[in-house]
Amino acid sequence: MSDNTPYEIQAEIIKRLPVKSLVQFRSVSKQWKSLIDSREFLAAYNIYHNQPQRLIVWYEYPVDTEEKYVSFVDDETFAKQGFAVTLPVLAKVLNDSRVVGSSQGLLCLHGYYRVPRHSRHNSVREIAVLWNPSIRKSVGVAVPGVLRWGLETILGFGVCPIRSDPMIVKITQVNLNWEMRSRVSVPWVVKVFSLSKGSWRILPCNLPNKSIKVTWSQVVIDRFIFWFAFDKMVADDGGFSTKNMIMSFDMTTEEFRVVDLPENLANQSYMNLSISKVWESLAVLEYATNMMNQVCNVWVKDHGVQNLFKQLFTINAPYASIRALGFTKSGEPIMEVKDYYKEVAALVVYEPSLGYINNIGISGNYGSFFVGSYMETLLLLDQADCSVYSNVNN
Repeated sequence: MSDNTPYEIQAEIIKRLPVKSLVQFRSVSKQWKSLIDSREFLAAYNIYHNQPQRLIVWYEYPVDTEEKYVSFVDDETFAKQGFAVTLPVLAKVLNDSRVVGSSQGLLCLHGYYRVPRHSRHNSVREIAVLWNPSIRKSVGVAVPGVLRWGLETILGFGVCPIRSDPMIVKITQVNLNWEMRSRVSVPWVVKVFSLSKGSWRILPCNLPNKSIKVTWSQVVIDRFIFWFAFDKMVADDGGFSTKNMIMSFDMTTEEFRVVDLPENLANQSYMNLSISKVWESLAVLEYATNMMNQVCNVWVKDHGVQNLFKQLFTINAPYASIRALGFTKSGEPIMEVKDYYKEVAALVVYEPSLGYINNIGISGNYGSFFVGSYMETLLLLDQADCSVYSNVNN
């Protein structure tokens, strides 16, 4: 680019470049590096660029239980041009790892790792890993531990679209089984980590009722993190009943709110439900058994009417077990399916109008699959790769 070109025009040209080119152009000059690394540029780039949507698939390979990641472009060539994605070093050291969720090009992983303190003793730490597969960068976030028996941690992850700020929400609640045995209920404790501040802090007020339990089933839509949840209530006979619901967290105002479900979804077993998103709309997945096969009813929230969910279609596939993991941008369910008397599951795409099933050719341990959508982004570009935020104090 000519030195005679005004800096403002250079900035507009640079803003139009793809992610890989920007990473390379940071080494051209200190001025360009300063521009590209600035928080203002990163935020503007995410808004300006309409990158093609990709799907990332995580699963355990059935032979050696090795974790594998595959990325696909979410278009008509889906499942024909997948390529392996290299797992970041921080994620490779995790034990009991899971994918929390994906948002604006970042994935959040969660697990535990051992830190050698002395020659004879090891310490187990809980950690979340924020990973940008497009630029191959990751950062770790030490998660504050739970010090009381009977408590459990549920995480939520999203990128605030207003500030382009990755956030982790840590909810500490009483484990349901322990609570039913002990008859002891404890209020929620909520801590929030934002990458811009680099530390955890407690949300002191306006927390949901302590009887509400959130699950790991979650999805991010715009500025909201949604969890599938249920309210545990004492029945007239002294036992317990549950009412299903969805809990939302606004990343801009940091407020929780309950999304009520229609009666037919609210009053059935919470073990039959999970949540997802279709065309950026909140969806509830309702599982049932039809003869010997499992079916899934897909309900989508109506934006025009509060708390109204309409049935979009029913997934009726000839498998003993199915689990909808997500949807393509055209609205086709991506499913983990397992045949009778088989231990290994397959990844398929279901065409709802015709009932056609497209086997992608990926096999893994049943229950290990995760599918998340993402787009190329510059988030984490200003972070040191493999750095860890170890300050777990408030």
